Amino acid sequence: MLREILSGGAGVDPAQLAGAAGLPNDPASVAALFSQLQQAMTSGGDGINRDLALQQGVARANQGQQDTDAATRAAWAQAQHVAALWLDEVVAVSSLTEPGVVLSRRRWVEQTMPVWTQLAEPVASSIADSLTKVMSEQAPEELRGMMAGASQMMRSIGGTLFAMQLGQVVGQLSAEVVTGGDVGIPLLEDGVAAVLPQNAAEFGDGLDIPDDQIQLYLAVRELAHARLFRHARWLRLRLISSITDFARGIRIDTERIEELASDFDPSNPEALRDALVNGSLIPPKTEEQQVALARLETMLALIEGWVDVVTARATERLPSSGAIAETIRRRRATGGPAESAFGTLVGLELRPRRLREAAAMWSAVTDAVGVAGRDDLWSHPDLLPSSTDVDDPARIVARLTGERTEEEASEADAFDQALEALLRGETPGGDADADAPDDERD
Repeated sequence: MLREILSGGAGVDPAQLAGAAGLPNDPASVAALFSQLQQAMTSGGDGINRDLALQQGVARANQGQQDTDAATRAAWAQAQHVAALWLDEVVAVSSLTEPGVVLSRRRWVEQTMPVWTQLAEPVASSIADSLTKVMSEQAPEELRGMMAGASQMMRSIGGTLFAMQLGQVVGQLSAEVVTGGDVGIPLLEDGVAAVLPQNAAEFGDGLDIPDDQIQLYLAVRELAHARLFRHARWLRLRLISSITDFARGIRIDTERIEELASDFDPSNPEALRDALVNGSLIPPKTEEQQVALARLETMLALIEGWVDVVTARATERLPSSGAIAETIRRRRATGGPAESAFGTLVGLELRPRRLREAAAMWSAVTDAVGVAGRDDLWSHPDLLPSSTDVDDPARIVARLTGERTEEEASEADAFDQALEALLRGETPGGDADADAPDDERD
């Protein structure tokens, strides 16, 4: 198939193939695609082509991008100033050292692409490893000595295709995100709070809420997110490492690849797209991956739950805070098309599943030990609440306050009663006479 398309043969429609790969299928984009593939065959590169991913992302972000005028920048600067004062009243983490920034879609892509490629690299490598394994196993014995060079070519081509897809996904995300921390993971440097005014304006369309209230609410959320990662210096590395470790465990179903190869119809590449989008090439998660995923989801939920709680308390005086919060919850629950595409590429949903439970736990902790006691839990990873704490906030509240839960009190009472019975010479659950020897009973 590669020989056919790169030689300009008529057996494959390049536009259809580009569309199947999730790439633009206009003539200019298709020509660029095959030019990049031809370069990949001779370049000998490995992994994701980061420059190409950035180029694709910027090109996509530039579509429909609008410049931010001075009045809008001033309005956001004022909103961030007020948001910082409100947050100071409800958190015990220090304020940022730098003022918040206003980003265009293009600038957001440029500043976040390094993290996106870092997250996607393990999956791209896994796909390349699976493809080269299939090639090596399927090659005739007399040709296996030549497979080393062909395998390197496939890794280079795979890295190029993956980079183009990743760039398209991140470029599309740039039209969906509203703030720097909108997707939950730290895409910007620690201590950087950012907003995309164009997307924020689209977020507010149809809400019938004054713009200044929307700006204030979003500014509070973004500053809370940025402050948390600046306060918990270990959190960014811990979270990104957890995601990449999970991604390294992803394996590609080589048998499914062989089926696709044997049944592939160049005139109908949609079958290839369906396999890529529905995740059928990725086998079920291993037990180790399930454990890693549960741990990662708990961490994401703890972060977002904390941000939700402090934002709600900081914006209590804002008349429309409840309506804005509900809009964000609905938006988070559904996600966007680019977010779904990234989930397919990396095998990970960005939205935490247990957000409501985590938020309820943080509220209970705040009521029990106050703001400072709550935020101290972020000072070290060993202090962070566990999944069990999220399920049962009473446990962590009891631990922090030195009180016992009802279950622990019941277990302690049962132990005390059993010990007292033993000291009296009784069998727990029985009586002294029943357990005494016959001559003693007489």
